Amino acid sequence: MTSQNIYILAIESSCDDTAAAVMCNGKILSNIIASQKIHEEYGGVVPELASRAHQQNIVPVVDQALKQAGIDKTQLHAVAFTRGPGLMGSLLVGTSFAKSLAYGLNIPLIDVNHMQAHILAHFIEEDAFEQPPFPFLAMTISGGHTQIVRVDDYFDMTVIGETIDDAVGEAFDKSGKLLGLGYPAGPEIDKRAKLGNPKAFKFTKPKVDGLNFSFSGLKTAILYFIQKEVKANPQFIETHLNDICASIQYTIIGILMDKLKKAVKQTGINHIAIGGGVSANSGIREALKNAEGKFGWTTYVPKFEYTTDNAAMIAIVGYLKYLEGNYADQSVMASARLKI
Repeated sequence: MTSQNIYILAIESSCDDTAAAVMCNGKILSNIIASQKIHEEYGGVVPELASRAHQQNIVPVVDQALKQAGIDKTQLHAVAFTRGPGLMGSLLVGTSFAKSLAYGLNIPLIDVNHMQAHILAHFIEEDAFEQPPFPFLAMTISGGHTQIVRVDDYFDMTVIGETIDDAVGEAFDKSGKLLGLGYPAGPEIDKRAKLGNPKAFKFTKPKVDGLNFSFSGLKTAILYFIQKEVKANPQFIETHLNDICASIQYTIIGILMDKLKKAVKQTGINHIAIGGGVSANSGIREALKNAEGKFGWTTYVPKFEYTTDNAAMIAIVGYLKYLEGNYADQSVMASARLKI
């Protein structure tokens, strides 16, 4: 793409992971993440604790990313950072640090939309991974977001469907909480679902017009179901935990796949890419692979470490923006509700 080596430092601090990555010409040299264990005790992310932990973690994480990449900060061409969406206190830590570093080194500052980054993670240069061709449909599924996006070019994206209430990750976590599982519950439900019968219990799928999603009704249905069954048999959860997890996961995947099928029919686009933390779910990955043979789709699943919040995905957006000369200035501000 270029004869010169272009080094981008990327910083991601939208929620509870402090992350930094160094990229050279589209290839990742380092991708460091400091996770915050403290939120497990509270069963969810506590914004005030998250921003404090970012303040403690950001300098060592950036330092480690540069060391692992084998470069000095004076070799950097730009600093990219997550501007939003996310938790305001967390975003402010990353934004302030990135602005100060870019200013101190007198290099460009590049602001990145977190949701675009989940989609563009597919363009990180990895030997074993194919990049989707334009146009393609992206489904971004995470703890805070559920969207179907039509992608016509790197920065030409249109949201064609999104959740009208809770995100899919929230549905997994809140269901897990009802079952007494730890936080985050998504990976535990996924693990147990493999051991259970997905058709053991039937949950009604919410009826939502168009390509939009809703998960709050499903959450309520699961709550009432658990309460009713536990009343009749106090050991119900322990006895049927794997089957309950499998049935919940089966229902959620069904909702996602129904909307994807509808989106493919409406747009005529059958290249499907997924991103976001929940795309690490093995059931969703399997459903997408099955859809290739069944519906003639081509599906694209990013490398596991590029699905959850990470700075590598911020780096690829930073690199693509750098090539276009699309920089931010020092007046740029974090935005908790930034849209694609």
